[in-house]
Amino acid sequence: MITSASNPRLKLVRRLEARAQRERLGLFVAEGEDLVTAALDAGLEPAEALVDGERPALLERLPGAEEVESELMASLSTLPHPARVVAVFRRADLPAGTDAPVGLALWRVHDPGNVGTLIRSADALGPAWVALSAGCGDPTGPKALRAAMGSTFRVPLLRFDEAPGPRIALVAHGGMPIGDVELGERVTWLLGPEREEFPDDVLAACDAQVTIPLAGGAESLNVSAAGAIALYETARRR
Repeated sequence: MITSASNPRLKLVRRLEARAQRERLGLFVAEGEDLVTAALDAGLEPAEALVDGERPALLERLPGAEEVESELMASLSTLPHPARVVAVFRRADLPAGTDAPVGLALWRVHDPGNVGTLIRSADALGPAWVALSAGCGDPTGPKALRAAMGSTFRVPLLRFDEAPGPRIALVAHGGMPIGDVELGERVTWLLGPEREEFPDDVLAACDAQVTIPLAGGAESLNVSAAGAIALYETARRR
């Protein structure tokens, strides 16, 4: 059992709290039974696994897991109630590719909660993939992973410039109604941050601009809600 805060495995988990370290090492942390189970069900193999020595979980699925003193385990947690299991996974083992006929291309969607929710919507209303530009929230950070509810292990993630065409930009105002746009066999829905407009060059690369009609005096939708509506509209027509 691990009883020292200076244990290398504990140090690794703490280092991975920082995005820069996750990107440099190509590793990320899944915390809690639900997330770890989702990763294992998707076929990911943990690089490291730690369980609470007093409340062990998933030992039958994590034969190489190391037990950790409860107080030390609690010190690793980002949750209100400390998790019974923490596992480190490799970013390279996450799904990739654009085989699905629909996807979301996220342009500087900063909030990791929105990123995770959009990944969850791509899972629920897909199959679909999610492409992320520079400046997006980290999909493997703790907030995004919790918002995605395990979908991160099933939805392909790719770079923004890898998203195929045709591209349709969702804009708050001035686009054609989403119900009127023609959708082909493939479509990429382009989504951006709620308080910023798309750069001209990004819009110029799109084949159409559409707007989701709103009732009353509502100014706009949350980006994750807009993405879910776009995915539902695609699924509904098919």
